[in-house]
Order: sequence, then structure tokens, then C-alpha cells
Amino acid sequence: MAHKFEIYKDKAGEFRVRFKYNSEVMFSTEGYASKASAQNAIDSIKKNGPDAPVEDNS
Repeated sequence: MAHKFEIYKDKAGEFRVRFKYNSEVMFSTEGYASKASAQNAIDSIKKNGPDAPVEDNS
């Protein structure tokens, strides 16, 4: 698979989500206290991401 979400624990012990495409990290989230909250972030991105507008601030 060329892309995937990963849930991992950071050095502070918080759960974070990163999205990888071809092994390159495209983005990472804030830290969450629980793994369930990190999974909720993934679910929200999957649900709301396809319809999100692009804001060009260049």
C-alpha cells in the first residue's frame, strides 16, 4: 500500500497520528491522551477530508 495512517506514541507518551505516502510523512497530528482519540482523528479526516476546501494563501 502506498499510503497509510499510523498511530504512534511520542516521547511525551501522547498518541499521535501521521499520514504516510510512499514512506514519506505528509502530516502529523497534535498529541492525544488516548488511542481512541487518535482513532477519532483518523475517522474525522477520512469523513471530512474529501470535501474540505483548499485555501490558497500564496
